[in-house]
Amino acid sequence: MAFPADSHIAVFTKPPTPGLVKTRLVPALGAHGAAALHEYLLVRTLHMVASADASASLWVAGNPADAALRACTDDFALPAHRQTGADLGGRMALALRASLGAHRRVLLIGSDCPALTAAHLREAAARLDCDTPAVFIPAEDGGYVLVGVHAPACTHLDVLLRAAFDDIPWSTEDVMRFTRERLSAKRIRWAELPPLWDVDRPEDLARLRGTLR
Repeated sequence: MAFPADSHIAVFTKPPTPGLVKTRLVPALGAHGAAALHEYLLVRTLHMVASADASASLWVAGNPADAALRACTDDFALPAHRQTGADLGGRMALALRASLGAHRRVLLIGSDCPALTAAHLREAAARLDCDTPAVFIPAEDGGYVLVGVHAPACTHLDVLLRAAFDDIPWSTEDVMRFTRERLSAKRIRWAELPPLWDVDRPEDLARLRGTLR
């Protein structure tokens, strides 16, 4: 399955600054170890995105010109933008809206899901259409690892973005549940792919090591 030509992938990330990334893993790895893991997962994600042969961009919480970030991302030659918005939901909504100015379908992912593959990206993009303007891949911990939006003229984009991203309890196990409830209340149809795991907690490290053998 080819990646749809009218689609785009936005990758949310941060500079790999010790003490500011993967903070829940600092007790297990130390601040520098957690930052190194963040960098490894980001580069792994960008290789995966490149294998999908898709248009893509970086959206950075912080300075897109950060030297450490540039050192691990310059080889991919992706346009980089600074995230803006009051909270995670606001930042995602603004990035999606900006990307939808040039593309009919946009997928937004983070960089901490080593189980996410190019095949998942292709399937998620293919599930988006006028009748199904949103797609998610839930995370096993209650959040999600991918959200996608389709925005042709028949989609009420403002309603969709408010329902999906306003007043959600981010960084909790209730994110996907609240999102489903909000979309249902607005009678917005969405698709879901099977859940995947991500690397957020010390107990996730053993699973990650298993993928490296």
